[in-house]
Amino acid sequence: MDHGRPTNPVEIFLQPGEIYFGDGSTRIRTVLGSCIALVFWHPALLLGGMCHYMLPSRAHESGRAGTALDGRYADESMALMAREMYKAATHPRDYQVKVFGGGNMFPGKRNSSVRHVGLKNVEAARELIIRHKLCCVAEHLGDVGYRNIVFDIWSGHTWVRHGRMGQVRELRRGREE
Repeated sequence: MDHGRPTNPVEIFLQPGEIYFGDGSTRIRTVLGSCIALVFWHPALLLGGMCHYMLPSRAHESGRAGTALDGRYADESMALMAREMYKAATHPRDYQVKVFGGGNMFPGKRNSSVRHVGLKNVEAARELIIRHKLCCVAEHLGDVGYRNIVFDIWSGHTWVRHGRMGQVRELRRGREE
């Protein structure tokens, strides 16, 4: 089912650590490197959102029980998004989920014994999908470079543009020669 574009869509740009949840009058954009974006869409209600996290989790210190949730971390970002869904009388399992990001931003700095943060973020996303029994319908994960993500809540359409590291340098070199 394809829903038409609203006449004056709300445009939201997510920074790392932010979430947004809204209705069918909204377009959400973000740029990802090693970060992950989880995109949620409810096709019947035209509700949806996106969370943009930077790291898999933080070490929870004892005595910090009152600490506010922080969207920079995968598990906490998901908890913040779930809160918004519950406020809308829905459940995370009611949504189609798409997941993007986890790129290696420093491919020349490889150390075979250490996984780069992008891979750790991908693993965290997959764990969240399993733990929350989410319906993942699409993914574009890993590899090298960054991604531009655009999500239209009115239609559920999500676009990804993947730029690999070094492309800009190669274009500049081609123009200079």
